[in-house]
Amino acid sequence: MNIIRASSELKPGPRKVCVAIGMFDGVHLSHQQILRQTIEDARHHEGLALAITFDRHPNSIVAPERNPPLIYSLPQKLRVIESLGIDTTLLIGFDKAVSEITGEQFIRGLVRDFGTVHSLCVGSAFTFGHKRSGNVELLKRLGNELRFAVHGLAAVSLGGKVVSSTRIREAIRCGDLDAASQMLGRSYALAGNVIRGDQLGRQLGFPTANLDAAGLAIPPSGVYAVHASVQGRPYRALVNIGLRPTLENPKPQLTVEAHLLDLSGQHYDRHLEIAFVEKLRDERKFASRDALRNQILSDIDSARALF
Repeated sequence: MNIIRASSELKPGPRKVCVAIGMFDGVHLSHQQILRQTIEDARHHEGLALAITFDRHPNSIVAPERNPPLIYSLPQKLRVIESLGIDTTLLIGFDKAVSEITGEQFIRGLVRDFGTVHSLCVGSAFTFGHKRSGNVELLKRLGNELRFAVHGLAAVSLGGKVVSSTRIREAIRCGDLDAASQMLGRSYALAGNVIRGDQLGRQLGFPTANLDAAGLAIPPSGVYAVHASVQGRPYRALVNIGLRPTLENPKPQLTVEAHLLDLSGQHYDRHLEIAFVEKLRDERKFASRDALRNQILSDIDSARALF
């Protein structure tokens, strides 16, 4: 999949452009139908399937106090969009200047730069542009004028409720990862780069890869058996999410630490993705580091039995 940063970079030539627009956090079932409609339009008209998304949630700029944790890291989101068959993604760096562009200005700019826009697909409740000035009604009005079709698709329902990023975040927060996976249409996974920790795991005899989960939705604290992937290579692993109370740190910080079974070595700056198999236990404080070490050995045995 080609990734561009400005609409002027597309250069579609004589091909018609079929566009999907959205934040697409999680690329869940409702998002997938938008992207697949765009891909179908492109195939039917021998055009180019283009997704337009953002490098961060718009609320991080326009309403920081309401900025939600993300389901997916940016590389994770782009990877899933590519897997669906999108040809090109326009990844917009969302900043203050972008936030001040009206919905109409945004669409007219796309049509100017793309040349021939055949169709534009969004969710039926999607709003965009300065002060949410853009919606399906605006798109249809501009479509009549600029000669492109508009698909405003209703959200997919599951369990009698619409599938949304908000609902998935809540499922993750509550530890209902099966429900999150169902709404995502794939196994829920947490991903990010490996960052340097305090080496405690290595001191205990269980080196860990610390995942940079800043800004992401995190499952409840505890110890989990997971399938891990480092730069695309699969491993079995044990993951601890929590504040590590045994250390009695006066300023504890939430960490996500993965101990990759049967593997040693450092993985700093590599991309780590973990798919949850089962929660083994809650996080708790131990009387000593030796007691913690013994519990980790027991956790590893439990994880191996699951695998």
